[in-house]
Amino acid sequence: MKTRHLLDTIYRFLNRRPVYHGLFWMALFGLLMWTDYDKGVNPWFALSNELIQLFFYAFLVYVNLIYLIPNYLARHAFVYFGLVLAACAVATPIEVLVFYLKFYGQPSFQANLVGSQLWVFLGNLFVVIIATILRVIMDWWRYQNEKQTLLTQTMQSELRFLKSQINPHFLFNTLNNLYALTLKKSDKAPEIVLKLSEIMRYMLYECNERRVLLSKEIQYIHNYLDLERLRQPKEADIRFITSGNISDQMVAPLLFVPFLENSFKHGLNHHVQGGGFVRLNLNVSGEDLEFSIENSKAERLPRQEHPRSGGIGLANVRQRLELLYPENHTLTTLDEPHRYAVILHLKMI
Repeated sequence: MKTRHLLDTIYRFLNRRPVYHGLFWMALFGLLMWTDYDKGVNPWFALSNELIQLFFYAFLVYVNLIYLIPNYLARHAFVYFGLVLAACAVATPIEVLVFYLKFYGQPSFQANLVGSQLWVFLGNLFVVIIATILRVIMDWWRYQNEKQTLLTQTMQSELRFLKSQINPHFLFNTLNNLYALTLKKSDKAPEIVLKLSEIMRYMLYECNERRVLLSKEIQYIHNYLDLERLRQPKEADIRFITSGNISDQMVAPLLFVPFLENSFKHGLNHHVQGGGFVRLNLNVSGEDLEFSIENSKAERLPRQEHPRSGGIGLANVRQRLELLYPENHTLTTLDEPHRYAVILHLKMI
């Protein structure tokens, strides 16, 4: 954790414009001084020469960065390169003239300088091109970071929106069940209120993280099924079997709820004569999780007197899987004459 924090601090420091510009000029100045030292030039004489050289390099580089690149590189590449050549062509004789005056009284230096104007021009052009390449790389790097930040923010916003849909959807169904039982003055109503309070506690205080303990998610499913058993006929076969290590694994919260809702809403609830089944299996092996749920289908579905509401659950869970477990999940549905099944394979990373 400390190493990660240190690396983030170093990255933020180096990403500041004055810092990486300063490092560029110090590195270039050091390279120029080392070249003169290697030739045996007097250090003080070399220092004054390279400071003048650095001034012309800086002038060309910042004309390039501030004016030429923003206005011409992306839209008029050929014009941009022509202007870079022109800027170097104009700056080179001025630079040569400054050095010529500096070398007053040293005819050999002046003669060498006049004969090396082409190399001065190429040196200026090389530094400008290097600066352009570095600017393009930095812009690309900054764009990638901004793109990743925007993607992360978009994912978090979508997940918050999806979870905000899941919670009211489940509450709507459960409160409908509670309302029906209170109308009948059923003794099951207080037990439903107790189970519902446990579910609400989980949703309000423990489901705000990106991952929750799988054991808590399983307990949530047990509470959900207990609510359903209270209102379903005794003949209904409702089972939930778990296997493997479920104590310390982490999973996205409320991931399985839409499957449960669909199994009862479109399956078991339509068995007018009683019977029917909802069977769940959850197996964990290392980081691999397999969740399956199947429900019976009634031979005849009741006639819909009102337009069907809801239906957002399964669409939500598909979106959440794509956001949270991209390329680390498979979701299979089986629609057979007498049963409907969903099988989810998940790598919990």
